[in-house]
Amino acid sequence: MAAGLSWEQHPSLERPLLVAAFSGWNDAGDAATAAADWLLRHGHGPRIAWIDPDEYVDYQSRRPTVELIDGVTRSVTWPATEIHATSIGGRDLVIVQGVEPNLRWREYCAAILEVARETGCEMVVTLGALIGDVVHTRDIPVTGTATEADLLDRLDLTRSHYEGPTGIVGVLHDACREMEIGSVSLWAPVPHYVSSPPNPVATRALLARLGRLAGLHLDLHGLEELVDMWRTQVDRAVEDNDELEEYIRGIEMQMDADGVEHEGVMLGDDIGPELEPGLDAGGAADLADEVEQFLREQGPPE
Repeated sequence: MAAGLSWEQHPSLERPLLVAAFSGWNDAGDAATAAADWLLRHGHGPRIAWIDPDEYVDYQSRRPTVELIDGVTRSVTWPATEIHATSIGGRDLVIVQGVEPNLRWREYCAAILEVARETGCEMVVTLGALIGDVVHTRDIPVTGTATEADLLDRLDLTRSHYEGPTGIVGVLHDACREMEIGSVSLWAPVPHYVSSPPNPVATRALLARLGRLAGLHLDLHGLEELVDMWRTQVDRAVEDNDELEEYIRGIEMQMDADGVEHEGVMLGDDIGPELEPGLDAGGAADLADEVEQFLREQGPPE
């Protein structure tokens, strides 16, 4: 058994799909983990296994949290990886959700692939979100990578052209390739000027693309209402900022001219969105701070 992996039950599943999302570097706007949360809430599946964080997490960089009642310690919550089995949209899923580990990534991926083998998963699908040159006024594209080129074509995925630093998602897919397990990585971009969570547009896009990929019948009407509320709040945040409004119009015009959705770009140490003329990286950061401060003052959509 892989280090740190503990089983609570071994369910009998039919043609399950393993869906994984990790908070941290792979999860701009918390869009990917919010999608996994949505699947868990609507599928109501039991926890079947977990991965002990002692093996993989540096607690000084990812600290546990404590809950208090009347000033008395109630419990400490550790950043473990939890695995649930559920059925939603007409298909069994194994959902893996946790923080991106700090240590021994290959062993951590081996634990996840052991779960995939033990539960008979046909494929591994990861959900991720990145900061990109997209705008809140438009639906966003979901790009994808896969272990095999024909899998991309068969699933009709827009190909990602990103090369550079990777996170646990990239390492997990490389482990899938080595073990000859089919895998797909779905990525949704979020606007750089409103990258704080939540981002229901990106969450909805990931769920809709997962639904098409896996043949799931997902009722996303509740998310549609949340998207409308979120866009209204962002509209209010930018309406008095001429520079940001000009930037958004420029991206919209570029998307219309291309006739396709503008593809997101991963942000690394020296990788960023292609900014419109007149809006440098420093100015974009200042504008992003203004928008996010406004949204924090408004509070999250109910």
